[in-house]
Amino acid sequence: MKHVLFVCSQNRLRSPTAEQVFSSREDIECASAGLNHDAENPVTPELVSWADTIFVMERAHRNKLSSKFKPYLAKTRVICLDIPDDYAYMDPELVRLLKARVSRHLPFGISG
Repeated sequence: MKHVLFVCSQNRLRSPTAEQVFSSREDIECASAGLNHDAENPVTPELVSWADTIFVMERAHRNKLSSKFKPYLAKTRVICLDIPDDYAYMDPELVRLLKARVSRHLPFGISG
């Protein structure tokens, strides 16, 4: 079972949408978190250590993740999806973008 963490700034729109979209897959376990100190579910060293793959929404997230959690990222693949903060939770266009960009990096097809 692969552990996948989706990260954005606040953990209110993009990363929770990604977690919801991919949570039905049986080959991965998903979580989501935010990098800002007031995020709904903040990124922690434990979450970073748990993840095999971390999908960040923007390059700035990758940079912030690296600077705050570098010691915990040694065996973790970090992938930037380049999805701007322009979408509401479960926005159909956001779901389409997530499916298109995440599926390139996960080993099996997307269910649902």
